Amino acid sequence: MKIAVLAGDGIGPEIMAQAIKVLDALRSDGLAIETEAAPVGGAGYDAGKDPLPERTLSIARAADAILFGAVGGPQYDTLPRAMRPEQGLLRLRKELSLFANLRPAVLYPELASASSLKPEIVAGLDIMILRELTGDIYFGQPRGRRETDGEREGFDTMRYRESEIRRIVRAGFDTAMKRSRKLCSVDKANVLDTSILWREVANEVARDYPQVELSHMYVDNAAMQLVRAPKQFDVIVTGNMFGDILSDEASMLTGSIGMLPSASLNARGFGLYEPIHGSAPDIAGRNLANPLATILSAAMLLRHSLHQEAAAQRVETAVRKVLAQGFRTADIAETGKRTVGTKEMGDAVLAAL
Repeated sequence: MKIAVLAGDGIGPEIMAQAIKVLDALRSDGLAIETEAAPVGGAGYDAGKDPLPERTLSIARAADAILFGAVGGPQYDTLPRAMRPEQGLLRLRKELSLFANLRPAVLYPELASASSLKPEIVAGLDIMILRELTGDIYFGQPRGRRETDGEREGFDTMRYRESEIRRIVRAGFDTAMKRSRKLCSVDKANVLDTSILWREVANEVARDYPQVELSHMYVDNAAMQLVRAPKQFDVIVTGNMFGDILSDEASMLTGSIGMLPSASLNARGFGLYEPIHGSAPDIAGRNLANPLATILSAAMLLRHSLHQEAAAQRVETAVRKVLAQGFRTADIAETGKRTVGTKEMGDAVLAAL
C-alpha cells in the first residue's frame, strides 16, 4: 500500500516527520506500506515554479492515499494567485475529485480544561462535520476583480449543482448511519438560492434514510449553537465555505486546532489526510508545533483508505496514552503537566505505540 507524503511548508515538514516515525513503526511490525515524498505548495513553487508540480500530481495519482502537511508562508503572498501555495491543495482536491471532507471534533477527557468553554459544556464532545470540498464560492465562476464606476470591485460566485449537493448529503447520511443516526444540514436557505436548492435536495435524499433524523439549521444559528450547546450535534453536513468556518470553530471546543485531523475523500474511497491547522510560519523550525493532528490524520488514512482498522486503533490509543501520561505541547499546555516539543511528542507516541 503506497502513501504519497506531501509535507509542504512552514511546520509541515516537522509534524510530518513525527507521523512518518509512527508509520515506520507500523511497517516494522509487518504492515505492508511504503511512502514516497514530493513537494507541494510553496515547496513545490520553489522546486519547479508550480504549487502542484506535475511529478507531485503523478505520485499522488499513483498512491493509495495522501498524507498532507500544510502549505503557505508570507514569502509567497506577493505571487500571482495561481502560483500561491494554497492553490496546490485546491488543485489536488479538484484533480482527484476529493469532494467529501470529514472533520471530527473530539474532546479528549484529559484536555477538557484546555477548551475555551466550561468543561461541563464540552465533556464527551464527539462531532463529525462533513464539508463539501470541490464546489461553492471557492470554485464558482465567474470570479475576479474589475473597476466599476471608478472604484475597484471584487466578485465571486456561489454555485452548486444538484449532483454535487446530493453526493455530499448522501455521505452525511451514510456517516450518520454509523453513529447515532442524527444529521443536521446547515445552510442559509432564508437568503441564498444555492441554500434553497441544498435544502430541497437534502430532503429528497432523506427519503432513502428513514432511520436517520434529519434537521436543518441556518449557518449563523449553527455557529451560535456550537458555542452554546455543542453536544446537541452529532453529524453536520454543509457546504464548502460554511464548513470551512464551522469546523475551525468546532476545533477550539476541543482545546486546540493542533489536535484535529481530517480526511478528504472521493467516491472511490481514495483520500487526502491532513491536520486542519495551517502552516504556522511564526513557529516553523522551532520544535513547538503539535504533531498529534498529523499523527491522527495518519490514523484516519489507515482506517478509511487502507482499511487497516487495527492499525488505526493502535495509533489513536497511543495518542490517548501520551495525553493521559501528561505530555503536552505548548498549544495545550497545562499547569502541572509536562510541556514538550514537536519531536518529543512524536517520540512519546512512538513509545506508547
